[in-house]
Amino acid sequence: MKIICIGRNYVDHITELNNEKPNEPVVFIKPDSAVLPKEQDFYIPEFSQDVHHEVEVLVKIKKVGKHIDVNFAHNYYDEIGLGIDFTARDLQSQLKEKGLPWEKAKGFDGAAVVGTWLPKSDFKDLNNLNFQLKRNNEVVQEGNTSHMIWKIDELISYVSRFFMLKKGDIIFTGTPAGVGKVNADDYLVGSLENTELFSLNIK
Repeated sequence: MKIICIGRNYVDHITELNNEKPNEPVVFIKPDSAVLPKEQDFYIPEFSQDVHHEVEVLVKIKKVGKHIDVNFAHNYYDEIGLGIDFTARDLQSQLKEKGLPWEKAKGFDGAAVVGTWLPKSDFKDLNNLNFQLKRNNEVVQEGNTSHMIWKIDELISYVSRFFMLKKGDIIFTGTPAGVGKVNADDYLVGSLENTELFSLNIK
């Protein structure tokens, strides 16, 4: 199982980090060891003083595919979820300044929260899903998949040009604006269309 993440897929998030709007999806990988075990707290790593939450809609691939046409991409997944791409922002900034890969800032242990999966058939329109993240009962991020630069099926098609997709692979589809630092004793709750899909404590 691999975790394929998409960066800079919401214009408002690109703006808040002063990044350039890309001409094609920004893709990076998290190892499977980055998945935070269910019911486990997230521990801020000792190598970062500025870990940020990034809530994202997730897609779980259900069968092998390569060079998938966008018109057939919907056949490669049945489940939609919600998760967090934790990012050591201070470390990421240092790596970006040197032109180095981001993996240490994005793929560390516990950096990928994967919530409960729901059948995509539960939703009328996957390109119009509301989602949000609450920190200590305050909404800090909210978005709608209609604001994605590249939609879910487009992402699957694009990614499959470079990586063979396999059953169980997870695609993180990008985060909206509102990313921010987490602190010890924070409590995070993520919801998709008013259904809570994950909650966790920050230590």
